[in-house]
Formats: sequence, structure tokens, C-alpha cells
Amino acid sequence: MDEVVTGEAVVLEVPVARFPSRMIALAIDLAVQFFLLFVVLLATGAAIAGGGLDQASGGAVGLTSIVLIIVGYPAIFETLTRGKSLGKLALGLRVVSEDGGPERFRQALVRALTGVLEFWIFFGIPALLASLLSSRGKRLGDMFAGTFVIQERLPGRKTLAAPLATVPPYLVDWASTLQLSGLTDATAETARGYLSRFHELTPAARAEFGQRIAAAVQAQVSPPPPPGTPPADYLTAVLSERRSREHARIMAHGPSAAGPGPFAARPPSPEPPADPVNDPAATRPSGFRPPV
Repeated sequence: MDEVVTGEAVVLEVPVARFPSRMIALAIDLAVQFFLLFVVLLATGAAIAGGGLDQASGGAVGLTSIVLIIVGYPAIFETLTRGKSLGKLALGLRVVSEDGGPERFRQALVRALTGVLEFWIFFGIPALLASLLSSRGKRLGDMFAGTFVIQERLPGRKTLAAPLATVPPYLVDWASTLQLSGLTDATAETARGYLSRFHELTPAARAEFGQRIAAAVQAQVSPPPPPGTPPADYLTAVLSERRSREHARIMAHGPSAAGPGPFAARPPSPEPPADPVNDPAATRPSGFRPPV
């Protein structure tokens, strides 16, 4: 698992694809490309032998076909399928941007062009060395394009397993109705910092800051929590639901990922004014540091 910070400052944990699964996916893609090359070159040779093409035309057709198969196949296929080739489809893998967003054509083209050097000229040795040295298993094409490969299909495993990533059971139904579009990144980061350092605070500080931060979140999120909900449970439910929805959007990469909607990407919100209610940092005790 690895952390990805989205454009909305939401920290997600995504499963990075393992080296063996990437190698199998690559082998499938290369097998497809070799088969296509064989068919095209065989057809071109037959056309030249039959008089349908002269040597110059046959050479041009063959060269164009080779470029389209070696470079065009991965670039176009991954663009149309939002980061998947035939091999990745079979293994449940997907190429994503550094921020977890869908792979774009420019990135797919850079990966394909670098793949010519990595796989077709140097037989995969540069890709192998780069993957072993990278914490995310990146090959050179990923480093140049700003992408990495995730394991999209994980049967029998939860997509989120980090601390504070689970909505308390008694708040599940309520959390599914939350309207989170008004929650600013600054407020969410303050709440996340409070929860991550919850056990480091004294009981009095937990209660004081929990109430203040919960009040700031309630001013931006609706509906309000059920009566009697502890501030820590309320904040955990809000942040977990926000993370879950963003994670589902990234993994799905459907048309709604970039379209309008309550959870669509939005420009960064301005920092809230510093006051005791909406900015708990104004009165925080020494030693408590919200994340920057």
C-alpha cells in the first residue's frame, strides 16, 4: 500500500501493483504485439510477392505498422481504457497519475515511447533495475510520465485499512447522507491532525479541541450528527466518508471523475480566518501541531 495525495488534499491509500503481476501483464502485452507484428509483416510480404505493392510501398507500410503496434497500441489502448492494456485488464492493474487521477494521453505516449527503449532495445533490463529501486515499482516510463501502476482488483480485501479509515458502525447510515462539498481542505486537514494525535493529548485537551474542531466541521457539512455523538466519532465518520468517496472515484475513473457534481474536483479553498471557533490552531496547546 502507498499514500496518494489527491488534488483536493485527500490522503488515500492505494495498493501498488507488485512486480510479478506487472511482469505477467507485460508478457501478455508483448505476446499480443508480437502476434500483430507477425500478421502485418506476413500480409505485407504476401502483398509484395503478389505484386500488389512494390518494395518501397511495402517497406513504408511495414514501418508504419511496426510503429503503430509498438507505440500506438499501448498509448491508444491505455488512453481509451483509462490506464489499462490487455495485460493489465487480465491482471486487474491500472496506470494512474501521481495524484491518483486517470492517465492522460500525453503520459501514455511517454510511457510507450520509453517502452521502446526499455523493452524492445534493451530487453527490459532498464525497466527491471528501475522497478527494483523504486518504492512504487516504477519503470523509467513511469518516472518520465509521472505515473505508477496500482492493483485495482483485490478480491476479499478492503480498499481502506488505514487507522481512522472506518466509519463507526452506528454512524454508517448517517454518513451515507453527508453533503461534503462545503468541507474545505484546511478544515479537513485540521480534523485529521487532531485525530492522528488524539492519544497524545490530555483528556481535557481532547474534549476542548474535539468540540471546537467538530463545530468548525459542522458549519461546513450537513446533516448534523445524531445527538450525543462524541466529537472524535463524528470527525472520524466525516473524514472516512470523504476519503471513501474520493477513493471510489479514483478507482472507478468513470465519466463522473472529471464532470460536475458534489464530489468533483474543485479549486483549493482559501484558508479560513484565524479565530478560536473556526481555527483551533489559534488556541491549541503547546506540542499539538496540525499537519502543514
